[in-house]
Amino acid sequence: MTTKRKIPMRKCVGCGEMKPKKELMRVLRTEENEFVLDTTGKKNGRGAYLCMSKDCFEKAVKSKGLERSFKQAIPTEVYDRLEKEMSELETR
Repeated sequence: MTTKRKIPMRKCVGCGEMKPKKELMRVLRTEENEFVLDTTGKKNGRGAYLCMSKDCFEKAVKSKGLERSFKQAIPTEVYDRLEKEMSELETR
């Protein structure tokens, strides 16, 4: 008898949908209060999840989804950098 492994589900802060963790991108706040994209999903720090789409990113910016997740204001340059990193990932 094989046991089915449970797939970890996470909620996108943009669209609010629950999806498998592997399909989402993790935005991470490090101990130095820096915000980075965690493509491995294994780095230490507080994480929030986003779908890999520009739509969800824009929704998260508009609804302040990331700010709610991290319980702090997020500077615009962080959003700009995340948007740039995301578009680089999409073109790969």
